Amino acid sequence: MNGLGNARATLLEVGEDGEAQRIDNFLLRRLKGVPKSHVYRVLRSGEVRVNSGRVKPHYRLRAGDRVRVPPLRLPAPARRAPPARPLELPVVHEDAALLALDKPSGVAVHGGSGISHGAIEALRAARPQAKVLELAHRLDRDTSGLLLVAKKRSALIELHRMLREGEIEKRYVAAVLGRWRGGERELNAALHKYVTASGERRVSVSEDGRRAVTRVRPLAVSERCSLLELTLLTGRTHQIRVHLAHAGHPVLGDDKYGDFEANRALAREGVARLMLHAQRLSFRHPVTGSRLRLEAPWPEALRRFVARHWPEHAR
Repeated sequence: MNGLGNARATLLEVGEDGEAQRIDNFLLRRLKGVPKSHVYRVLRSGEVRVNSGRVKPHYRLRAGDRVRVPPLRLPAPARRAPPARPLELPVVHEDAALLALDKPSGVAVHGGSGISHGAIEALRAARPQAKVLELAHRLDRDTSGLLLVAKKRSALIELHRMLREGEIEKRYVAAVLGRWRGGERELNAALHKYVTASGERRVSVSEDGRRAVTRVRPLAVSERCSLLELTLLTGRTHQIRVHLAHAGHPVLGDDKYGDFEANRALAREGVARLMLHAQRLSFRHPVTGSRLRLEAPWPEALRRFVARHWPEHAR
């Protein structure tokens, strides 16, 4: 990138490939080698200008926008993060506009919070010829299952709109602590997002929080644990995990909101992961309009757990 490390600012013009991309993601992809903390610092300070005006880090760019980037100092070469290693995750569906992956538990969707690279960076490294590979939504690092990636900017814009309008049905399956009572019902506690002193993202139930609704349908129950199908009617950070913990049924293996003694017992049984899986996505194709229903098979740990407790529900 021209101008980095010099005393002069750099002016970038946004093309069609930058349409609807967040300004922070746009800069992170173009300012190779510049630490993420530096990028966010100049965004917060207002040194980055779009069309001569200040913008927030979540501002979405439009084709033709002119982005002024102040002089930025590159770190010493020894401190640069290693390049992302190519990684091809299991593909559930692929066409010219989008890609649906089956993300394993333990794989972050993107770099950050102490992680140099995530699934999207590794996917880009594996497919260097792809012009556009952008996350349409997020999954927690420890949640497995369906992850949508847009291969066209127009598809990304439409997928984001569909997510905002609730036009994408997202169903999960989870093994939780205790016997679920009351049959099918909705959890609707408002959620508040905050950052701990150590910089970790957390979520709590709060009357002043944002609206959040999770529909719960029990699939199998016992005194010790239950198997639940969950439909997200909103898409808040850690929504399922916090709603279930607040209801007295934390997801097994949850190291943030779970029951730590139950997690230790589960680990002794050979299960050391969050028992939450993004199982199904149903939506209209963002380009063709055809109806898609995508499913990711249960991970092996969940299959074994269900087979041990409810053999009739084993897959």
